[in-house]
Amino acid sequence: MRALTNRGLRELCLETRPPKTYVSIEFWENFMLVGYSRVSTLEQKPELQLDALREGGCERIFEERASGARRNRPELLAALEYLRDGDTLVVWKLDRLARSIRQLIETVEELESQKIGFRSLTEAIDTTTPGGKLIFHVFGALAEFERAIIKERTKAGLKAAKDRGRLGGRPPSLSAEDISAARAMLRNPDVTVHAVAKRLGVAASTLYRHIPGGRATVLEQVQ
Repeated sequence: MRALTNRGLRELCLETRPPKTYVSIEFWENFMLVGYSRVSTLEQKPELQLDALREGGCERIFEERASGARRNRPELLAALEYLRDGDTLVVWKLDRLARSIRQLIETVEELESQKIGFRSLTEAIDTTTPGGKLIFHVFGALAEFERAIIKERTKAGLKAAKDRGRLGGRPPSLSAEDISAARAMLRNPDVTVHAVAKRLGVAASTLYRHIPGGRATVLEQVQ
């Protein structure tokens, strides 16, 4: 029997299939290749990607015009929603799907959790094959190694700074001199907290954080 490749016929077949008669070979015969193309600006042309995806056998292609750094990409979300078990998401190059190894791995792992394959035409990577899965395991190991190196360097940098008497974290918004000046100004009942904060170039909430209670605390200390 000739393998079904049309999504409509496939869904009809799945709907009419009796319960608990799933046949794995039929499942893979009915897969669909779904393409995803992305260009960053309106000036860039997607034709090169679209032609490659069509030649690669994609029956449906989702076109995106957005930066790869954006997490919210409507067409990618639509493609992920459209994909079904056994389908394969196809891109022209890896950087069309993600801009970092970590983002790429997270996306491919999400696809794998839904039994959806991933294929990149330029790099010849296909996660439905043992070789493609191996490559992504290597990518995952490299990403973990990179995170460990960054963490180790951060710790070493903080230790070196501490040894030199420098502490990490954000420097205080107000110096001791600023706080003393603020207390002096708050002793004047005609000067508001907001006016003092504006004079020091900070928000009133910042001033209250350094002087809890504001004017009342200052006047109590004077008495």
